[in-house]
Amino acid sequence: MSEEIDLNQSFKAYDVRGVVGESLNAEAIEAIGAAFVDVLSLAGKDVLVGGDMRPSSEEFAQAFARGATYRGANVIMLGLISTDELYFASGKLDAAGVVFTASHNPAQYNGIKMSKAGARPISSATGLFDIRDLAQQYLNEGLPVSGDAPQGSTIERDVLADYAAYLRELVDLSAIRPLKIVVDAGNGMGGLTTPAVLGDTVLSALPLEIVPLYFELDGTFPNHPANPLEPENLKDLQAAVLEHSADLGLAFDGDADRCFVIDERGLPLSPSAITALVAVREIARVQAAGEQNPVIIHNLITSKAVPEFVAKAGGTPVMTRVGHSFIKAEMAAQGAVFGGEHSAHYYFRDFYNADTGMLAAMHVLAALGEQELPLSELGAEYEPYVATGEINSQVEDKDAAIELVLAHFDGQPVDVMKMDGTTISATDGSWWINLRPSNTEPYLRFNGEGRTAEIIEPLRDTVLAIVRSENVTN
Repeated sequence: MSEEIDLNQSFKAYDVRGVVGESLNAEAIEAIGAAFVDVLSLAGKDVLVGGDMRPSSEEFAQAFARGATYRGANVIMLGLISTDELYFASGKLDAAGVVFTASHNPAQYNGIKMSKAGARPISSATGLFDIRDLAQQYLNEGLPVSGDAPQGSTIERDVLADYAAYLRELVDLSAIRPLKIVVDAGNGMGGLTTPAVLGDTVLSALPLEIVPLYFELDGTFPNHPANPLEPENLKDLQAAVLEHSADLGLAFDGDADRCFVIDERGLPLSPSAITALVAVREIARVQAAGEQNPVIIHNLITSKAVPEFVAKAGGTPVMTRVGHSFIKAEMAAQGAVFGGEHSAHYYFRDFYNADTGMLAAMHVLAALGEQELPLSELGAEYEPYVATGEINSQVEDKDAAIELVLAHFDGQPVDVMKMDGTTISATDGSWWINLRPSNTEPYLRFNGEGRTAEIIEPLRDTVLAIVRSENVTN
């Protein structure tokens, strides 16, 4: 029994993340495994368990399996997997499961991403906090005596080859023109999945020459943090693309569910551009099969080019809040074929409504390889506007800051939308800005976009000056 670990510290709204040995340890993970089975009524059913390359992932996976089998689940140990491999296995095998990962967080962290059978998400609204509370009880009081109930079994299964084959079925790269690509795995799970899906370690070779960067699986991240959202962490990839005269570069985060794209000039393509490009391809594909008005999901801070391209291609754009649980829920509710976020999460109906960076990367490779233009020219079509990117300001009174910004635009020709913060947009369509409070940090997040830099940059500076003024930061 232990009362030292408080699971409130590591259970977030959509997953579990904590510092190993402080907010998460093997005893706590065993209790979570037992609670996972009990809350989701999984006794007698299969439960998938895998982990990334972090030093604690194997120990935690074994601890979770002990708790789960003790409560009667039959555990299938998947070994080293990326997060989207878990979603694939959960969808393909119609089984609940977990992957131990802290994604892009530093080496001292680990965590859990959970899935119900069929790759359906688990969040605070759909059982995650129930698992937390029961696990805390088991941690404090000990696991219940199992009585005559049979304990579950444990077997091992490797899903990498099936995962790779499935992705290749969804996007056929066999006939594209030869491409040279640099892939920065950041010592994360992309070092395992990239050779399997895009290389020849599992399946036959594709017309791709892969230049590997940091493919060695190392959860201490000796080269740079596995967080491609930070520009600093893309510098090695950008330099390598230029050095090798590559057609493009791909950067994966630690658990390889997000992918960032660099063009042949070493410049990043925005996730909004990727969302628009993939959306147009997916719309054309399902329309060819007879589907009318396919739905595409995008969050409210992707470029407005996304819904414009979707509508032009004959699709139906649907806006949602930021966050994967909202997008996955909307994907299922709308029967959407594809969804994209500004954070480089890409969701596919054919991938069990789950997100996979690898499949999005394959769409980019297909789009590039099916024609002769370089990626910079191909991508420019999908980036007609100038975006600020996300800018954080430390603000104690976030509501007061937003009210000051609204007061600044009072009487001007603008529209205001209250969804996931506050979005202010020019009635002539020339610009929009969004102010979105962080739920977990004292930050107010700013995003904006305009027809030109001359329009959006002065607006950005004005709004940030208001947000950071003394009367809201003190």
